[in-house]
Amino acid sequence: MPAEVPKLHHENLDCYQTALSLLALATRLLKDLPRRQGELGDQLRRATISIPPGIAEGHAKRSPRDRSRSYDSARGSATESGAILDAARILGALDEERYAEGKTMLHRLVCW
Repeated sequence: MPAEVPKLHHENLDCYQTALSLLALATRLLKDLPRRQGELGDQLRRATISIPPGIAEGHAKRSPRDRSRSYDSARGSATESGAILDAARILGALDEERYAEGKTMLHRLVCW
């Protein structure tokens, strides 16, 4: 039986786990985006992939100022992701159910 892999402290954070769930949702969305929406998909991928590392980095910082800077960056990427989801919905590239799922996750991230 394999040994349990130890967790780093940031892995226990709800915001970190939510960011990973958002990344998984975005990855599924990318597979369904029409080819003509490729730029939108690329931007969503870049924005969502930067959130978990930003949270992890912020959690590891010792000074409040450095921690705040990392968390602000992650929050900015989350807000950017929300704007991309809004655009995808307006352009008809995203159904209401997945839009609501993504926006719910983003609300949890931005309001932490």
